Amino acid sequence: MKDGQTFFSYRTEKRFTSQPLTTGYSGKYQCVAANKISTHVIKRSNEVSLTVSVTNRAVVTLQPNWPEIYSGETITLTCEIKDGGDSEWEYEWRTPRSYRPLNPRGSMIRPSHSGDYWCKGRMKDETSYTEWSDAFRLKVSEQPKAQLRKDSPVGGRVTLTCSVGSSSSSSGWKYFWYRSKKTSEPLTTPDVTILSTEQIRVSGGGGVYWCRGGRGDPGYYTEYSDPVVTNRAVVTLQPDWPEIYSGETITLTCEIKDGGDSEWEYEWRTPSSYRPLNPRGSMIRPSHSGDYWCKGRMKDKTYSTGWSDTFRLKVSEQPKAQLRKDFPVGGSVTLTCSVGSSSSSSSSSSSSGWKYFWYRSKKTSEPLTTPDVTVLSTGQIRVSGGGGVYWCRGGRGDPVYYTEYSDPVVTNRAVVTLQPDWPEIYSGETITLTCEIKDGGDSEWEYEWRTPRSYRPLNPRGSMIRPSHSGDYWCKGRMKDETYSTDQSDTFTIKVSDKPQPVLTVSPLWLSPGDSVTLNCSVKHPSAGWRFFWYKAVPKLSHYYSYISELLPGSTNGTEQDSYIVHGQTHTAGYVCRAGRGDPVFYTHYSERVFVWSGDFHSAASLTVSPDRVQHFNKDSLSLSCEGNSTEWRVSRFYEYGSLVYCSIWGTMTGSTCNMDRYWRSGVYWCESETQFSNAANITIQNGGVILVSPVRPVTEGHSVTLGCKLKTEKLLYDVEFYKNDKLIINQTRGELFISAVTKSDEGFYKCRGSDSPQGWWSLTSAESWLSVKYSEDTAASSPFPVLLVVGLVCGVLLIILLLLFLYRCRKSKDSSVMRSQSTNQSPATDHMINQVETQDRGDAVLYESIKGSEEPEHDESRLTYSVVELRNIPKKKRKNNEPDESTVYSYVKRASAADDNLMYAQVHPRTKDKKHKGKSRSAAAEESVYSEVKPGAARDQ
Repeated sequence: MKDGQTFFSYRTEKRFTSQPLTTGYSGKYQCVAANKISTHVIKRSNEVSLTVSVTNRAVVTLQPNWPEIYSGETITLTCEIKDGGDSEWEYEWRTPRSYRPLNPRGSMIRPSHSGDYWCKGRMKDETSYTEWSDAFRLKVSEQPKAQLRKDSPVGGRVTLTCSVGSSSSSSGWKYFWYRSKKTSEPLTTPDVTILSTEQIRVSGGGGVYWCRGGRGDPGYYTEYSDPVVTNRAVVTLQPDWPEIYSGETITLTCEIKDGGDSEWEYEWRTPSSYRPLNPRGSMIRPSHSGDYWCKGRMKDKTYSTGWSDTFRLKVSEQPKAQLRKDFPVGGSVTLTCSVGSSSSSSSSSSSSGWKYFWYRSKKTSEPLTTPDVTVLSTGQIRVSGGGGVYWCRGGRGDPVYYTEYSDPVVTNRAVVTLQPDWPEIYSGETITLTCEIKDGGDSEWEYEWRTPRSYRPLNPRGSMIRPSHSGDYWCKGRMKDETYSTDQSDTFTIKVSDKPQPVLTVSPLWLSPGDSVTLNCSVKHPSAGWRFFWYKAVPKLSHYYSYISELLPGSTNGTEQDSYIVHGQTHTAGYVCRAGRGDPVFYTHYSERVFVWSGDFHSAASLTVSPDRVQHFNKDSLSLSCEGNSTEWRVSRFYEYGSLVYCSIWGTMTGSTCNMDRYWRSGVYWCESETQFSNAANITIQNGGVILVSPVRPVTEGHSVTLGCKLKTEKLLYDVEFYKNDKLIINQTRGELFISAVTKSDEGFYKCRGSDSPQGWWSLTSAESWLSVKYSEDTAASSPFPVLLVVGLVCGVLLIILLLLFLYRCRKSKDSSVMRSQSTNQSPATDHMINQVETQDRGDAVLYESIKGSEEPEHDESRLTYSVVELRNIPKKKRKNNEPDESTVYSYVKRASAADDNLMYAQVHPRTKDKKHKGKSRSAAAEESVYSEVKPGAARDQ
C-alpha cells in the first residue's frame, strides 16, 4: 500500500523490489496480510515513509571567465547540472530584481547587472528539482579607461606600458597603440618594438602616445588612455661650473629632449625664496640655493612632459682665493693660486673656469704680466730672484666675476743658522742662532722665535739669540709695520752635550837620552775650531793625588795642531792637555795625566829599590827609597789597568822610604817631590817559580854587570840558560851571567830558564826584563867639540846650498824628520820658531818647539832663513856597517820662500851627549848625531 492506495497486487512473496527509483516513488508505504482465497485483510503493518530526491548539483558558470566585467560587455551565465548525464533538464533562475532574463527557463542567460545569481534543474517530466546552486556574484563595472605609463629612458629609448584596472594575462585584454592622434588605425609592428602583450618600446624622436584595451567577440573596447609625452625635460646649467657663488651670472635652461620642431611652453618649480622673472620661459637666472624642476607643454595642447629630475643648486658666498707657496730646489719659489675645490687638481681648476691674476708688493688694479713671472699652468707661477709679498685672485664669466684677494704670501724664507757652525755644541759654550731672511733686501724685519720650553731667550723678537739648551728651534720674520710674515723656518735641532774630556797619548812611554816626546790630544771633531793647550804635571804633595798643571812654552794661546813635541826630555815627566775654542774661550776638561818614564838616575830626585833588582817574589820584603833635593816625598805606582796609586794604598811610607807590605803588583814605580820626578823602575812581581836578577838602574858602559836566576825557595837551579831578546846566549850551571865590560850592544830584554833538579823534571822560566846601558860621562867628554862644530857648520851650509837649487821647482816645503828631530810648519810664508831651554842639574837641555804665524804684515819675515845647529859630544864606539859614523853631522833644512836671495842665519849650541834608549824599547838605540835645523823666520839678534 502507498499513501493508502494499493500500490502493488497481492503476492505470495514477502519482499518487493523496484528499480530504478524515481521521485514518484516517494510516499508512505505499508504492507497488508490477507486471506489468499477471500482476500480478507487479516493484519496491517506500520507505515514507512520513503523519499526519493535528485542528487545532481546545479552550478552557475561565467563565460568568458574574466575577473572583472564591464558595462556593455557580452557575457553568458550557464546553469550546469553536475553528472546530469543524458537526462533532459528544465531550469529555474533567481536573479536581481533589476534584471529579468529573456529565457528564464533556459540554461543560459546574458546578464548586464551586478548582483547575485542562482539556478536549479528539474528533469523533464519529473517533479523533483536539484538544490539551488551557490550564489554567483556578478560585478559589472563602468567602461574602464586604459592606463598608459612610461619608464625612464635607457640609451635614448622609452618603454610604454598599457594596462586596464588590475588586469593580468587572464583578463583577455589586447592593447592598441596610437601616436600623435587618436585614429582608428593603431600602430603596427614596424612603428614600435613589442616587448609583451601590454608593453612596447619606442626609439628615436619623442612624441605623444595613447593606448586602449579590447577583448571579447564582438570586441569590447576601453576608453583611450590619457596621452603620454615621451620627450624628457632636463634642467641644465650654463656655465656648467661645479660650484656657484653669490653674485655670479648663471642660467638654468629647460631642455626638451627630442623636441623636434614642436613649440613648447614651460613650467618651473623653484625654491620658495626665488621667483623667476619669466616663469614660462625656457631659461631662468637663479640666485638662490635650492632644488629646481621644469616640464614642457606643447603649445596649444593640453598634454606635457613629466617633471624633470631635480636639479640641486648650491650658491655659496663670494670665495677667497687661496695662495700657497713651495720652495723647489734652485732658489726659485712656486706660487699656486686656487679657489674652493679647484685646488684639488689643475684639471678641476680649468673646468671651474677660473683665470688667475697675480699682484706683487701692493694690491693694485694692474696685475703682473708674463715678463714679471714664469707661468707654469693656469693657477701656478714661478718667481725667481729676490723675495717679496704676493697676492692673487680668481676671475671667470662674462661679465667677469672676481673672488676676494688671497691672503698675502711672503716668498722670503727664514733660515736658522748657527755661529760658530760647529758639528757639536757643549754645555757652557757661547753660540749664536741667527734668523736670516733670504733675499730680505732693504726691508726691516721683526722676528719671532719658537724654542724649547726649558729656554727663554733674552730678546725673543731679535734676529739673534744665544741658546744654552738642547732642543728644536724655529724662527720667522715679519716685515716691520706690516701684518704678514714669512713661514716658520725649518727645524734647527741643537744637541748640547756635556763638557768633553780629551784623551792624551804620548810616544814613547820610556825615554832614551835625547828622545823627542810627542804628545797627541784627541777630541771629537778636532777640526771644529779647537786650539790645544799643553801642560806639564807638577806634583802637589800637600793634596792627595794632586798635581799642578803648568803651561808648556808656546802654549799660552794654544796650538792649532793637536800634537806637541817636547825635545830632549831625559827624566820622568807627567803631561796634561785640554782644548779650547770660541770667544770667550770655552775649555774642555783636562785630560787624564799621562806619564813618560826614564830609568836614568839623576841627583835631584832618585829612586832606589831594595833589593836592587827589577823582579821580585810576591810578598817578599821590598822597599823604595827617595833621595834628592827635597825633604818631602811620595812614591807612585802605575800598573797595567791604568790606575795611579800612592804608597799609602799598597805600603807604608816611613820618611822618604816606602815599604811594600800589601797589594803586591807589577808596575812602574817612581818618586815625586814638589818639583821633581825621579827615575822610574819597571818592577815585576812574580807569584812563584823563578825570577831574573837584574839591576834596576841603567848600567854604565864599560862597567861590569851580573845577571842571576833565582828560585823563591833559595834552592839551587840546574842547567840555567840565559836569553836575550828570546835568543839563547849562554848556558851556565851556576845560575849567573857575568858581563865584564858592558857596551851599548848588550842592551835588550833578558830572561832565564832552569830546572829544579839535575834530572830536569821541571823547567822554570822567568819573566823578561829590560837591561838598559848608558854612556859613561868620561866617554861623552872625550868627543872633540871643535871638530863637531866645523863638521856641523859645513854640513848645514852644504844642505842649504842644495836646497836653494830646488827652490824654483818647489812650491811648498815638506817637513822631514832625521833621527829623533821633529818640527812643525804652521804657514809656508810667515813661520818662525821659538826655542826655550830649561837647564837641569846635569846640564841637559830640554827644547820645546811651538810654531806660530806672524799676524801683522809688517812683521812678515818669511824671506829670512836661519839655522839652528846643536853639537853634542859623542863617545867613540863600534857601529854597525849600515849605521852612520859618530862624527857625522845631520842637518834638517826648511825653506821659507822660493826667492834665491834669502838671508841665512846659523846658531850653534854645544851640548853634552844625552843618554839614550831608556825603557822597554826592543830596538837597538840609534846612534848619536849632530842635528841642524834650518827654518824660515825672523832674523834675530845673536
